[in-house]
Amino acid sequence: MAQTTRARGVVLPAVLLGATALAGCVASERTARNRPPPPVAAAPAEPAADPGGLPAAAAERIGQGRVKVALVVPLTGQGASIGAALRNAAQLAFDEGQQPDLTILVEDDRGTPAGAAEATERGLKAGADLVLGPLFAANVRSASVAARAAGKPIIAFSTDVGVASRGVYLLSFLPQPEVARIVEEEIASGRRSFAALIPETAYGNAVEAQFREAVANRGARIAAVERYPAGAPDAAVKRLAGVITGPRATADVVFIPETSDGLTAVATALSEAKFSPERVRPVGTAPWNVPSLFALPALQGGRFAAPDRSGFSNFSARYQARFGAIPPRVASLAYDAVMLSATLARQFGAQRFAEPTLINPSGFAGIDGTFRFGAEGTSDRALAVYEIRNNAVSVVSPAPRVLSKPGLTAAPQ
Repeated sequence: MAQTTRARGVVLPAVLLGATALAGCVASERTARNRPPPPVAAAPAEPAADPGGLPAAAAERIGQGRVKVALVVPLTGQGASIGAALRNAAQLAFDEGQQPDLTILVEDDRGTPAGAAEATERGLKAGADLVLGPLFAANVRSASVAARAAGKPIIAFSTDVGVASRGVYLLSFLPQPEVARIVEEEIASGRRSFAALIPETAYGNAVEAQFREAVANRGARIAAVERYPAGAPDAAVKRLAGVITGPRATADVVFIPETSDGLTAVATALSEAKFSPERVRPVGTAPWNVPSLFALPALQGGRFAAPDRSGFSNFSARYQARFGAIPPRVASLAYDAVMLSATLARQFGAQRFAEPTLINPSGFAGIDGTFRFGAEGTSDRALAVYEIRNNAVSVVSPAPRVLSKPGLTAAPQ
């Protein structure tokens, strides 16, 4: 359970210890809005030597606390604009946390695996006990080598579960929990027969196994699965037509794990095939959460699983007030990572970033709802289910306040 503590007129996150479990709260949506953020003292970092023996650029430091964490993000090169937003979100978390006992070493990985390895080594040599980031999967893989050698954990922002492992935790929007959540919601509503249109992409590959497992685990059936080349769904839709169109359709649901760019083509092909979303419900994952898609006829009545939007909306407003720009969706990850670091440092002393602390099954509350890490580095999130109707979306199943036991899909409490 979460509790808040008031200090200097601002609501701060707090952590309660139960008899055997931690109920974490790493963010508060009631932060004072009209008060200017406290000043942040920045101290210059000592230049460290990179693996090639050349002096590295001094890292920017946020704060002067005793507990050091390294924020490894692309400030130059590929992804630099996102990296800058992650850095800003970390600053915002530090400010709203009332200057916790942290020093955040902001290290530029230049958007490359080699840069990530060097940035991680610099942060660890400067005394970091935890690495936040990198953003890209290949960079996480490189950074993990240095982190493992130093015996320090990583909380990374990649969505590729292939880079998760013991000690490398993904604080990101993974598609697998979204698939499990939407499948469970449909089965709970009485729909038992699933079809799927799955693109031949990395994203499609990542979710197909989870889809099949989620359906099988709940005793439902898969009527048909069709794959299609990215951007060319027409032939697959025609092959699936007998299962999802007409009065003799054998499926109750058609699962379409597409990105926002690809979903328009799929929806158009479905409409041309006389698909009725009132008869067979289309369902998907968080990439559906794009307003431009909500007017597509084939998606009316469709549903998707995604984090609760209210938390990010509040965060975005505070970010814009501070930095004068709209944050990218992933910016909340850096905010949560810093808030989590601060909370654990305050509560757990030398065990703050130990594995049992990080993988506590009760999880932590963040901007986007409750999340927790698994022992093998993947994460689970409390997700809402949204329905598309009349060019808008509404919540049909709220995100749960707490997560169910690990291995089970969460249900609203």
